[in-house]
Amino acid sequence: MLNITLDSTSTEYLTEILTQENITSDELVKQLLHDRWLALKSRPTILERMGGYPEILLQGPENLSDRDFRKQQILNQVQTRHDRQQAEPCLPSS
Repeated sequence: MLNITLDSTSTEYLTEILTQENITSDELVKQLLHDRWLALKSRPTILERMGGYPEILLQGPENLSDRDFRKQQILNQVQTRHDRQQAEPCLPSS
């Protein structure tokens, strides 16, 4: 059994909530406690939900956070793709 003393403002809030929600004060307290408990419980991060860090990212170069390095890597990949496309023989269209 829980016994609490509320001020007049809190009593008005409680009355309005109980009327709007159409529930008993016991049910309201249980809901509030459950909601607060869920808020306190730490949620797993997105990486934890995905199963940890992707191994491919951990095996790459250490300086991928450097913008200039990433830019150069992308430039190299685009250039390589372009060179490969230029080296392939063009087929005549019929």
